[in-house]
Amino acid sequence: MTEENVLRSFQGKKVLITGGTGLIGRQVVDILDKAGVDVKIVSLDKIKMDNRAEYIFGDLTDFNFCKEITKDIDFVFHLAGIKGSIEVTKLKPASFFVPLLQFNANVLEACRINKVGKVVYTSSIGAYSSAEIFKESENLEGPPMDMFPGWAKRMAELQVQAYKIQYGLDNFSIVRPCNVYGPGDNFDPENAMVIPSLMYKIYHKENPVKIWGDGTAIRDFAYSRDVAEGIILALYYGTNSKFVNLGSGKGVSIKELVETLHGFLDFNYEFDATKSSGFPRRVMDISLAKELIHYNPTTFLESGLKETWDWFIKNQDEYLKRKNYFKE
Repeated sequence: MTEENVLRSFQGKKVLITGGTGLIGRQVVDILDKAGVDVKIVSLDKIKMDNRAEYIFGDLTDFNFCKEITKDIDFVFHLAGIKGSIEVTKLKPASFFVPLLQFNANVLEACRINKVGKVVYTSSIGAYSSAEIFKESENLEGPPMDMFPGWAKRMAELQVQAYKIQYGLDNFSIVRPCNVYGPGDNFDPENAMVIPSLMYKIYHKENPVKIWGDGTAIRDFAYSRDVAEGIILALYYGTNSKFVNLGSGKGVSIKELVETLHGFLDFNYEFDATKSSGFPRRVMDISLAKELIHYNPTTFLESGLKETWDWFIKNQDEYLKRKNYFKE
């Protein structure tokens, strides 16, 4: 739970959240709305899930629009992004790369021009070079493991560093979240990530649910509420224009993930060892975030999965109201 002194710092401030209808954004909106903060959401999703916040429908690839919405704003959470499976990333890289470059550059530059007090930019674990353990001081030399979206995310990080070098700005902060899941996730069967994809198959009675690989691959899954709190802390404490990791800090095998789901849902499943399991291990080191911004994820995997499933059951078609960059 976000500390009271942190939330009090937002009182009387005007806050803009890009991607406020997304997986992480809606949690940031909820936390700040409950604290009585004046919040504006910018999104291309046709979703309005919180009447306490002002909703602005608009395209962040339009620089003039970005300059307009950031005028007289105190804090900006730039969370807008494009989320999709590994397969769709490979097949349609331009659908990731081009809009990400455009709206990241636009939002950050608009914030600089309009002298926004504090800005936090949400990058990604995919900006790292491939490794087993991701630490902020390591894996910085090679290409990003998620090639096109990873480069786009890195370009925005470099933009923040350029502001610090040229203008002496230290009011921009950066976070790199891991594999985030939770209510509001993308359940589109065409491009969903592993957890929503599994839940979609379970709900639609796929029998057995077929899972690529032998289940030994280890990943870091962080619940969206925990990551949202980390992003708020990053804006409050600052990261000195550098990035900090936001994950659970714990490795979970795909087999353990499936068995945890099987613990409260009735379904049959089958691992297909003839298919690739992907990289054996990918886990975030979150020690710097704990030290620098007092980040403390507390959600256990089972409880996070249960909350995600309960939300999915009630909101199965929400993905149809989202902006889909892969169908154009």
